[in-house]
Amino acid sequence: MKEILLDTLFDTIRLVPFLFVAFLVIEAFEHKFRNRTKKAIAKSQRFGPIIGSFLGAIPQCGFATIATNLYVTRIITLGTLISIYLSTSDEMLPIMLSKNVELKTIFIILGTKVIIGMFYGFIIDLVIRKKPPQDYKHFDICDEEHCACQESILKSSLIHTLKTILFIALVTLALNMLFSYASDEIISKIFMSNSVLAPMISSLIGLVPNCASSVIITEIYLNGVISFGTLIAGILTNAGLSLIILFKANKNIKENMSIIILLYIIGVITGIFINLIGINI
Repeated sequence: MKEILLDTLFDTIRLVPFLFVAFLVIEAFEHKFRNRTKKAIAKSQRFGPIIGSFLGAIPQCGFATIATNLYVTRIITLGTLISIYLSTSDEMLPIMLSKNVELKTIFIILGTKVIIGMFYGFIIDLVIRKKPPQDYKHFDICDEEHCACQESILKSSLIHTLKTILFIALVTLALNMLFSYASDEIISKIFMSNSVLAPMISSLIGLVPNCASSVIITEIYLNGVISFGTLIAGILTNAGLSLIILFKANKNIKENMSIIILLYIIGVITGIFINLIGINI
């Protein structure tokens, strides 16, 4: 139990700076941006999937955390959010480095995720054109939590961060306790008994908002249990703790579920496609 509590504490604390930065950016938009900057913001959004995919590829899920809050306030588009989620690798990169995986292999995997993130991000923004709100002065986060955002940017950002961190800590503790009973052997058997459906299973596990999911998927891939396509399916949907933040920050449950389903479909389709064409690393 002590180890579970320590893991929960570490998983939660490492997100604090990213959350705080995200809320500071949102507060800055609320206090500083006016009509003359709205057009510039709208124009920059078309390049969001490119920037997002590269930022998401940075280890851990920090930028996915920032992106979630920026999407909820519509500072970035849905396509940019998805591109960041798809390129996020959470614990995958640290594990591969610790296992002395060839740098070439790591770059191929990361590059694949970045390209896939860009591709789907642009497609989504072309198909689903979600316009930013007409008035950048009022954001749902401030209205919802009644934190007097207009008084102090630092104060309100800190309040948002503390409230979100508490929520994350509780959910993460529950998930860590759950994963402590699920060994790699059990997960491996599930994949082996459903080899054709492996990308579906992998994508489903990847959706679990906990670093343990990326650890399991990466470990069983390195042990030769699953294919490259199945690995990609799982790590595409693995946006880390940012999915918890999505449900905390965005009160539109229907929209949140749509994002989850969209991530899952992309992961499954991409994983199956890669397996069908026989790409293996």
